[in-house]
Amino acid sequence: QNPFQNQSQNQNNLNQNQSLNQRHWFSLGGVNLTHAKELLLVLADFVMAYDYLPIMNGKRRDPIAWSVRFFLWCASIVYRLIVMRRNHQFDIGKYPCFKAGVPVISVGNLTTGGTGKTPIVCYLAGYLRARGLRVAIVSRGYGRGDADCNDEALELYDRLPDVPHLQDPDRVISAKIAVEELGAEIILMDDGFQHRHLHRDLDIVAIDATEPFGFGHCLPRGLLREPLSGLKRAGVILLTRSDQADPGRVEWIQNVVREHSGQICLVQSQHSPSGLFEIPDTVHPIEELDGAKIAALSAIGNPQAFERTLRVAGATIVSSRRLSDHNPFHPETVDELRRWVADLGEEIDQVICTHKDLVKLQMDRLGGRPVRALQVQLQVNHGEAELEERLQGVVKQIMESSEAKRLQASDDLL
Repeated sequence: QNPFQNQSQNQNNLNQNQSLNQRHWFSLGGVNLTHAKELLLVLADFVMAYDYLPIMNGKRRDPIAWSVRFFLWCASIVYRLIVMRRNHQFDIGKYPCFKAGVPVISVGNLTTGGTGKTPIVCYLAGYLRARGLRVAIVSRGYGRGDADCNDEALELYDRLPDVPHLQDPDRVISAKIAVEELGAEIILMDDGFQHRHLHRDLDIVAIDATEPFGFGHCLPRGLLREPLSGLKRAGVILLTRSDQADPGRVEWIQNVVREHSGQICLVQSQHSPSGLFEIPDTVHPIEELDGAKIAALSAIGNPQAFERTLRVAGATIVSSRRLSDHNPFHPETVDELRRWVADLGEEIDQVICTHKDLVKLQMDRLGGRPVRALQVQLQVNHGEAELEERLQGVVKQIMESSEAKRLQASDDLL
């Protein structure tokens, strides 16, 4: 049974019947800043469709690059002001924040691109399910188009088949469905740090140790979704891929985080390769990568980190293809990839992609070579006790609420 069947229709009905309007409009000098922010995000998407990294990180120093950086910097000032004003409106209570009726844990980040949130969501869902709690995941569904779900939801369903996942830009609506129709006792909000309309009991912010602060600028000049001052809202800062950064860099990241958030709970983690998934349901041991000659394929926000993980596992990357994040793999794209792999021929043993790419490809061979997805799990290296303490605090809320309801039911019977 399709876990997403009828979900979109339910959410559309709620959207039509609910009087809650999650879009709050404000203006400055007669300019609609919400419209301005949307235009700036479109500009950011346009920039990142090209080879933007040499421009953003300053490595390109030609006159054109300087001009583009200046233009993007001017645009980022406007974007920063819009975001700061919006956050202030939430801070002073001008914009409403709705409670789901059950605890909510948000997993988010400060930057665009891949910080490795999906393994964190899987880790948390497994932790909560192991304690017998009914968990639901809500997310925006970025890049799904007209489909019921995007690639991240399909990957999560593969990895967490007993955990429902609802996708809608309005996370309040999704949370309402999760609680009232699915009986969720706790909600994991994926990519929710900036979605402040839904109250959360714990904010976990993922920071990628390989590129932590989005080149130091807000969109579209850099990759920051909001200024670093936003870290003060977080309850846990989780450094991902800390094994791919040297100790001095990790210490610098921690110092910057504390500068903007105080003495917050800091957790270090890494993405540990655990297996090679092959359609439809075969998992090969990760040891098969050791010494293998492969073609690496990815359509994610941080392909460099993915390829580093492959090399750490012992693979030799003969050739690689990096597609745009959330690439839908249209037939013409797949045909081009087949030709690429076929041309490599005997030079490679197999094609390795990410899990969220394989759920879209849905094939076990490409260009005459096996296609497998690298499976990764979150491994906490430092700060596990502090993270456990924060999670136990949320679990305790659920237990206390359940006990209160049980006592109330007993009183009603009497």
